[in-house]
Amino acid sequence: MKKILISRALTEAAMERARATYDVTLRDKTSPMTAAEMRSSLVLYDGMIPTLGDMFSADIFAEFGRPKCRILANFGVGINHIDVAAARDHGVVVTNTPGAVTDATADIGLTLLLMSARRAAEGERLVRSGQWAGWTPTQMLGSHVSGKTVGIIGMGRIGQAIARRCHFGFGMDVLFVNRSTKEVDFPARQVGSLEALAAEVDFLVAATPGGADTQHLINASTFAAMKPTAHFINISRGEVVDEAALITALEARAIAGAGLDVYEHEPTVPDALKAMDNVTLLPHLGTATEDVRTDMGMMSLDNLDAFFAGKTPPNAL
Repeated sequence: MKKILISRALTEAAMERARATYDVTLRDKTSPMTAAEMRSSLVLYDGMIPTLGDMFSADIFAEFGRPKCRILANFGVGINHIDVAAARDHGVVVTNTPGAVTDATADIGLTLLLMSARRAAEGERLVRSGQWAGWTPTQMLGSHVSGKTVGIIGMGRIGQAIARRCHFGFGMDVLFVNRSTKEVDFPARQVGSLEALAAEVDFLVAATPGGADTQHLINASTFAAMKPTAHFINISRGEVVDEAALITALEARAIAGAGLDVYEHEPTVPDALKAMDNVTLLPHLGTATEDVRTDMGMMSLDNLDAFFAGKTPPNAL
């Protein structure tokens, strides 16, 4: 029976399947793995299911030729915390869990868009505070969503799912930027640059992968191009956004608001963001439903099963 490490507890159904198939070690922590834990795990286990924040950098692999661990079956679609090239150089296969996360993440994108536009988080706080004096015609006026223009940064699975919801659900015009030319099966227009996109839209949504290529892709220039009535939404990765530049834009009211599910130095959230009423903050809820997290765990196990059976894992990178 192969020995595997699961870095943080999965759903009950996924854990039950894992234990039926493998000799499982489960870390008793919810924090990301330390460098020492990652190095020792490469020596002790045949495979691993790492999760967000387990930073398998080139330095982690550097002291190994071919470690005992031959597969990192990442729990999640994003793999910016794993140096895939370094893993490959040391004979370690990396997989992820695409597809399972698409609809849940898109739903959170729409949740944030609506909450930011309609000042829902601010209103909820007002009611809880006991200071709500009752309805008035000019109470907490927000932004209309239906018929407005949304801009999507990254037209992959999640970007397209958000765009479809916006177009078919709210009659919004869809614009987008993408690294390559993209054809989609619904009305949408590709724009040549991020700044051009930012200047045209009422809602700008980041749905691009993380990693070195997209770090601070969205920065002061992006926010300067946006309309003062526009809202920014991030459901991608925190490091895609220059958080300091976003704070500056929000404090200056250069943009109307923001809805964030991820942060540049997660789980640290700047006090400046927490203090502003025009920001909606969620604790990385993108895929947080029981069925989706179970599906993700099952996909990780499918990748492990295939690898140990001598087959190419279905989601090998």
